[in-house]
Amino acid sequence: MSFNLPKVYPITDTRLSGLSHAEQVTRLIHGGATLIQIRDKYAAHCEFYHQTEAAFQVARNHNAKLIINDRVDIALALKVDGVHLGQSDLPVEAARRLLGEDAIIGFSTHNITQAKLAATMPLDYIAFGPIFQTSTKENPDPVAGLAALREVRASIGSLPLVAIGGIDLFNAAKVLGAGADALATISELVAGRVEIEENMRKMLTLASS
Repeated sequence: MSFNLPKVYPITDTRLSGLSHAEQVTRLIHGGATLIQIRDKYAAHCEFYHQTEAAFQVARNHNAKLIINDRVDIALALKVDGVHLGQSDLPVEAARRLLGEDAIIGFSTHNITQAKLAATMPLDYIAFGPIFQTSTKENPDPVAGLAALREVRASIGSLPLVAIGGIDLFNAAKVLGAGADALATISELVAGRVEIEENMRKMLTLASS
């Protein structure tokens, strides 16, 4: 499928923000977000289901799209817009069979070999990183850097490329200049609960300039 990948791709985090996923989605949308990923590595499955259900209702009410990190079962149950999968998650091909052709499916890659292989899969975008040092993962992959991002861009054709990992207002322009179509950000947007809406606006303005 084809979809409009926004320049800024926010990802929620309840521990960093101190807010529910639904409240983060609300504030991000008010700041201009049109595509948001729900990510939670700590919530119990039932709790995550109900939080995602509430967040999805907010997204629907504002014509925004919602992607779930990892959990194909919850994406299928709630009929959200899609999933984002990691290297150890359900295979992309299986997720596509379950969710159908209209679902948005993204896939994380961390080196050029993984990115080239991902480009052959039935997905809608590739995420690559971490571009810079990140603190939002307990055991992050090695920093890839901008040079590797340029190499990935040159290797995957026109497939949308999302950069992730340590991206902030100070380095975002360099990341876009290295070939990323979109910036996936967590800390820079949601770590300050009061400033989420303002942070989203600032990042969008920078990415669109």
